[in-house]
Amino acid sequence: MGKKKVIQKSKEELIKENESVEKAVAQPSGGPSKQKFLEGKIFIQSTYNNTIISVTDKTGNVVAWMSAGSLGFSGPKKATPFAASKVAEAIAQKIEKSGPSTVEIYLRGVGSGRDSAVRSFAAKGFTIIAIKDVTPIPHNGPKPAKVRRV
Repeated sequence: MGKKKVIQKSKEELIKENESVEKAVAQPSGGPSKQKFLEGKIFIQSTYNNTIISVTDKTGNVVAWMSAGSLGFSGPKKATPFAASKVAEAIAQKIEKSGPSTVEIYLRGVGSGRDSAVRSFAAKGFTIIAIKDVTPIPHNGPKPAKVRRV
């Protein structure tokens, strides 16, 4: 295995490193924008494995996003309707000051969290203008394989 080489840092280097870490923590990173807007879009992607919700303004710039995995759900619990409703509640709380109050909801995927996420947004006081299903559906699909000859 060999010996491990331990690198010793001087006190000045440690102080500089601590200052840079404190600056990074103090900076706001990727939070909701300070600008308030009234209309927006909510994209709910619900798969068999996870539920991801993104909130955008009217032009499509992402304001906030969250997934069931980022809330701490793991494994098969991420795809449950309960996890989807918790994600919707958390993102509604995250954007309540700056985010939209009037929204269009776009649903994508076949997971079980679709309905519960929409119901959570309605319960949180959002005015829902439209609910659209944008799940991709193949029209004809790929060319089938050749017939097997034995």
